[in-house]
Amino acid sequence: MSDLLQVKNLEVDFSLLGGNIKAVKDVSFRVRAGSTVAIVGESGSGKSVTAQAIMGILPRSARISNGQILFNDPRDGVVDLAAISPRSKSFGAIRGNRISMIFQEPMTSLSPLHTIGDQIGEVLKLHRNASSAEAREVTVEMLRLVGFPNIEKAFDTYPFELSGGLRQRAMIAMALVCGPSLLIADEPTTALDVTVQAQILKVIKVLQSELDMAVLIITHDLGVVANVADEVVVVYRGRVMESGTLEDIFENPGHPYLQALLDAIPHFNMGPDARLKPIREIKTQVGDLLSMNKTAYEEPDDTPLLDISHISKSYSIRSERRLFGSTPAARVKALADVSLSVKRGECLGLVGESGCGKTTLSKIIMRALETDEGQVIFNDHGQQTNILDLNARQMEPLRRKIQYVFQDPYSALNPRMTVFDILNEPLIIHCIGDEDGRRKTVLELMALVGLDDHLLNRYPHSFSGGQRQRIVIARALALNPDLLICDEPVSALDVSIQAQILNLLKDLQRELGLTYLFISHNLAVVDYIADRIAVMCAGRLVELAPSKELFKNPLHPYTRSLIAAVPYPDPGRPLDFSMVAAGRSSDPGAWDHPFGDSGQGEPDLIPVGNAHFIRAHEVPHE
Repeated sequence: MSDLLQVKNLEVDFSLLGGNIKAVKDVSFRVRAGSTVAIVGESGSGKSVTAQAIMGILPRSARISNGQILFNDPRDGVVDLAAISPRSKSFGAIRGNRISMIFQEPMTSLSPLHTIGDQIGEVLKLHRNASSAEAREVTVEMLRLVGFPNIEKAFDTYPFELSGGLRQRAMIAMALVCGPSLLIADEPTTALDVTVQAQILKVIKVLQSELDMAVLIITHDLGVVANVADEVVVVYRGRVMESGTLEDIFENPGHPYLQALLDAIPHFNMGPDARLKPIREIKTQVGDLLSMNKTAYEEPDDTPLLDISHISKSYSIRSERRLFGSTPAARVKALADVSLSVKRGECLGLVGESGCGKTTLSKIIMRALETDEGQVIFNDHGQQTNILDLNARQMEPLRRKIQYVFQDPYSALNPRMTVFDILNEPLIIHCIGDEDGRRKTVLELMALVGLDDHLLNRYPHSFSGGQRQRIVIARALALNPDLLICDEPVSALDVSIQAQILNLLKDLQRELGLTYLFISHNLAVVDYIADRIAVMCAGRLVELAPSKELFKNPLHPYTRSLIAAVPYPDPGRPLDFSMVAAGRSSDPGAWDHPFGDSGQGEPDLIPVGNAHFIRAHEVPHE
């Protein structure tokens, strides 16, 4: 057997109360030693179930009903993993040792009660009978290989003390510490910033080469696939639709499902009238109650709906705790003198990595956080109001004007309320209409986001991620707001569902005259939906320009690194890892003149023409 792994005619059944469900149907593929194979498909297509079957970690309700999983173990020869018990010692000797797995969400995969060093060292003690000293030595070396800063300190840190990117690096170190022949990476970068995603992909590629390891990567992002895979397996509803080499799949996509996945991905060279093509389009219908409240009042062109001026926000932290007290509280600046405006009817994109201050700014606008200084002026059809001067009672009328769409729809919806109750609740709180009128509004909201009214009595867990996000959008629109703040609304969704939601938001903006503040870390997504884009780094605005101008002429090194970090679904346009892998582009101290301090103090936002502004001491010259 020349292949490291062969999956032949694999079938996996789930035994549920309503009967048996076949989640994986006659799936076959191979993984050669040292190669990278990508399994691509939407959520629910059977990708993760296939990986769980290989690892022997299927849930109790699932079982392998047919097929073989042939693993060419360097020690024991060819082993059919489907034919041996997942609880047996022989399987335990392979799992985590010869075959390892990286999971999608490192925070839920790592123990919050144990340090990173202890968790990685535990694998060595289990599979190599290593002593504590030996485990520490190997673990420290592994943390160095995956690019951990301050390794000795990292060994004794807990998962909650690390960023998402560092937690994922810790997961990689744990998976690779025993030198496996095969690494299974299940959506390893889905919830990460594009720059951190590029860093993680670079780490995996480098370690794969150093350890002579094969990788089976599971993802829905064809941009990631184009940058890491040698072979691709496309699955849909548990079946393989198409498979082949990377070049064959992208140069000549034969199956309509694969072509639809490619059409659903936003990219930078889309025309002004171009539209994403999701696999299943959402049909919206605007009712009378939602459209009748839109007035014909028009403000002057130079009067913004939202005007944010000189906002600063800092947090107190304790840098060190001792047995008999602690050091004085230190302060960290989350926002530093942020000023921007949002015109009525436009979509302003706010982009940057996690921790740059995007969500903090949105919470200040919503009055969920208090600011250190600055003002937020809201233009309520000619009446200028500083939101930050209002008390809780005075804010109530304005809360109808500004609504929020959250990143994780499952956490944003009450699991004990039906969809009808969720959509009806804002109307009750703000005393809008009578019972019959509210019910009619709820029905209109369901039609507006393309959901059938027979779903009103269901609970959030009964819906897919895309459907839950549509419910969140419908709830935000229940009060007919003027401004919608969308905080990473598509970052955790499949590309096809992402296309659905982005198209829906664009349609709603046109039909209802909405204004958006759209927060994201993915510039390709923001380019598709936004009219202007503001780029944030380390609590400061570093570049502001109309969307097309920004991508035609990005000037700031941080903006360039964000653009370079977006994976393009084309093997001929690979990621430039050199621009993002080191992570230096997000460090203001590493910026050269005229962008950095250079002993001249903090630079200001200066105009460079075409409504384009950049934070620099002078206009940079190419």
